[in-house]
Amino acid sequence: MRLPAAVSLFLLVLPVATWAEEPVDTAQGVIQGQIAAFLHDDAKAAYFFASPAIRGKFPTEGAFFDMVRKGYAPVYRPGNFAFGRSRVIGDTVVQEVLISGPDGKDWTALYQLVKLPDGSYKINGVHIVRAAPGPEI
Repeated sequence: MRLPAAVSLFLLVLPVATWAEEPVDTAQGVIQGQIAAFLHDDAKAAYFFASPAIRGKFPTEGAFFDMVRKGYAPVYRPGNFAFGRSRVIGDTVVQEVLISGPDGKDWTALYQLVKLPDGSYKINGVHIVRAAPGPEI
């Protein structure tokens, strides 16, 4: 059976396109997972997405959860959020997230995710600014 040229080309390009977007898609999934954990008050699940460096600064789930709850309200209780721009630099993904905070104000969160030796990505830091969209990434 012979495939039409357009289908053959699509099948050849698909793996490359998927591979090129994979770190960003993975990073976005990690961010979504952590935000869902915050919305369900699941400290253990939220902590799972934190990098070893963050875990070093906040050695317990409770300490980490309290830090986020007190200092990152837009991330802890977002109204709505959408992914903006992203950049992949080696084993690091920087992902812009546009957030409507619990106060109704718009925020931009710049997430930094690092790839660990096991191939997983973990959140290594979040910088929040009271603006949308944020600065260049």
